[in-house]
Amino acid sequence: MSRVGKRPISIPSGIEVNVEGSKIVFKSSKVQKELETYGRVEVSYANNELSFKSIDQEPQSRAYWGTYRALANNIVLGMTTGFTKVLEVNGVGYKVAVSGKTLELALGFSHPVKYPIPDGIEMTVDKNTITIKGSDKQQVGQIAAEIREFRPPEPYKGKGIKYSDEVIIRKAGKTAKK
Repeated sequence: MSRVGKRPISIPSGIEVNVEGSKIVFKSSKVQKELETYGRVEVSYANNELSFKSIDQEPQSRAYWGTYRALANNIVLGMTTGFTKVLEVNGVGYKVAVSGKTLELALGFSHPVKYPIPDGIEMTVDKNTITIKGSDKQQVGQIAAEIREFRPPEPYKGKGIKYSDEVIIRKAGKTAKK
């Protein structure tokens, strides 16, 4: 049994939910998001609570049950509080700046790396940290991963772009022969 799928999602005030067949539409004052379930789970909305139910007891149906509940919960959390990822840039001469709708990174290459900031995402830079904020959890995580991919942290000196909570296990360098 899915432990995640059992719990109903309480919808806070300010968010309107409509269940239209197999589609769930979430509306707030700023954003409208949709979640298509393709008829894989039963969805019911009553008393400001959104609940999901498995169609049958097949393992795949139970997996969809928890997945769609988690996706709907992430939409509600994104509309109320939002999601944040923080990246740290470590290295001599590595610089980061936001200019307009682009993130400019100087990471030791012969050219600066320019990353366009998509709509719905807010980026701020403070010294050597990049803060990525948005309402879509998947999009925020994907953008953080793409930026980290430009210069992943290396294990010898720790230079590169890493998540703020990531621990880089350092390796010892070469030792001279005697």
